Amino acid sequence: MISELPPVESDLAERLQSAVARRFPDTLEELSNLVAIPGIAWEAFPPEELERSARAVSALAQASGFEDVQILRAPRPDGAPGGPAVVARHAAAPGKPTVLLYAHHDVQPPGDATLWESAPFEPVVRDGRLYGRGAADDKAGLVVHFAAWRALREILGEEGGVGVTLFIEGEEEAGSPSFRTFLETYREQLAADVIVVADSGNWAIGVPALTTSLRGLVDGTITLTILDHALHSGVYGGPILDAPTLLARLISTFHDDEGNVAVQGLVVGDDPDVDYPEQQFRVDAGLLDGVQLAGSGSIAARLWSRPALSIIGMDVPTIAVSSNTIHPVARAKFSLRIAPGQNPEAAMEAVRRHVESHTPFGARVDFAPGESGNPYLADTSSPAAQLALDALRAAWQTEPVKMGMGGSIPFVAHLKAVFPEAEVLITGVEDPDTRAHSSNESVHVDEFRRAIVAEALMLAGLSMTER
Repeated sequence: MISELPPVESDLAERLQSAVARRFPDTLEELSNLVAIPGIAWEAFPPEELERSARAVSALAQASGFEDVQILRAPRPDGAPGGPAVVARHAAAPGKPTVLLYAHHDVQPPGDATLWESAPFEPVVRDGRLYGRGAADDKAGLVVHFAAWRALREILGEEGGVGVTLFIEGEEEAGSPSFRTFLETYREQLAADVIVVADSGNWAIGVPALTTSLRGLVDGTITLTILDHALHSGVYGGPILDAPTLLARLISTFHDDEGNVAVQGLVVGDDPDVDYPEQQFRVDAGLLDGVQLAGSGSIAARLWSRPALSIIGMDVPTIAVSSNTIHPVARAKFSLRIAPGQNPEAAMEAVRRHVESHTPFGARVDFAPGESGNPYLADTSSPAAQLALDALRAAWQTEPVKMGMGGSIPFVAHLKAVFPEAEVLITGVEDPDTRAHSSNESVHVDEFRRAIVAEALMLAGLSMTER
């Protein structure tokens, strides 16, 4: 637990900004060099590239002045070794707090190369943005940590005494399967008073944000069966509806006529204080003209504090191999984002009850639970959160937004469970046009620089307090 934090003096803030600016061309080159490494933690991709990515991050940590740098692993639930994580430490002076800076060096697969305007692993700056897979998610996040630490060291040297631990994960995009075990295995090395997770985004270009809520996640697979074998649709069609049709009827019960989730027993959170203008949302999402939005209430509420249910995969015959057949089985995988305050197990059970009570025409259904992750709601009145908001305000010279995020970062709940006394701050460098996980992913260069300044200011503020 940390004490109240004094504001960072304007002279110190200016010196930190100058230090970031002086090194920024080199910092941008460091980010480009990391983006050029296709480190993907999925089994279908070369593991040696992920190892090369970890070694590059380790070398950057050593060059940034960390005394204790290691590449560590923990086993996954199936016993296989987890992805290579880089842990680098600078011990706190007596009485000073320690901050854990989290990011991840693994990236999403590139997807269809023909959809990229430039090669995904050949970083290029175009129109003020650096393009490449992982440029924003999350290699910019990890470089922010290095650059902010270097700026602090340049200006304060050893005077501040704040402890800094870097934890750069190597399998986040693969679902962080060894994350909880990793935290428990290396609990002593990772223990901190404040945790900064640089894996989110900002409100808009020129407007920073602190992510203060995350929806949780549950998913599962529904298998609907009506026959013990396929039938000729001409001979038997009429009295019997095919499994894909019945599955479609079941799926349609998940939402009411307005598009609100109709599963009983799910938590609906409070409406956010800030709203997301509809026209801006339509542009950011790439919604086609004439397509209506689903649900009721403000767009921010629908995105951040209410459940959202999607069908993310189906097993039905493809058109290429279709025949005049009544198919006996169809499957669908659902993904349910849950609001802050919702227990994931209770949400999973609510979906199960809904499926079993809405199955049409007496079909047989099998409900197979999948993954789950807790939602998150921050205490924005805490000293660390106030420091973060002050730092964002100073770096951007505008009022920051306390923003929710519709997506899920399940490992945040693990961090809180293993380190319950630590305050978690969720920051990032993404903006509405970043296109993380999509083709033409990019980071806005000026926003990247401001994020470094903001984190340097946060570290400076932490150096002025006592535990």
